[in-house]
Amino acid sequence: MSQPTDPDPDSRLFRDAVRDVKPLNGPPPAPQPPKPRPAARFTRADRLAVLEESLRDERDDPALAGGEELVFHRDGVDPAVLRKLRRGNYRVQGEIDLHGLTVAEARQALREFLLHALDSRWRCVRIVHGKGLRSGSRGPRLKGLVGSMLRRLDPVVAYVSARPMDGGSGAVYVLLSS
Repeated sequence: MSQPTDPDPDSRLFRDAVRDVKPLNGPPPAPQPPKPRPAARFTRADRLAVLEESLRDERDDPALAGGEELVFHRDGVDPAVLRKLRRGNYRVQGEIDLHGLTVAEARQALREFLLHALDSRWRCVRIVHGKGLRSGSRGPRLKGLVGSMLRRLDPVVAYVSARPMDGGSGAVYVLLSS
């Protein structure tokens, strides 16, 4: 019995091209688990060095302590990114509450939290620093500390005071580079 003629020339060319192909014998190979992501050798050490450097400078920026709202972004950050951060459109992947800590305790806790956030490759975190209502005439000490530390860390892309439902001027959303 002869094969029916195929009027389509492309179909005929394909059949001619695969005429001598033989099927593979045996079961298909088992799927391989995905390979782990490569980790840079010095990334953790570099991040730790940056955080250590940020702790050496004991001066808090007085401009940060006086204002009600904290806002910061690196050069080149798209205004739309800042708008989304301010609206709370990024999923918060981690949070730390510094209420009730001394400045020294808060500095250490924040340092450890940021190390963990960077190691975990978190993109957005929330830091609750409080409004400084019990700080008396000195003003909000932890708020100034948080703003000062975050400005000095290269992985911090931007930060803004949180929405009222997430702490308002007593908390910040922080966008980290991935």
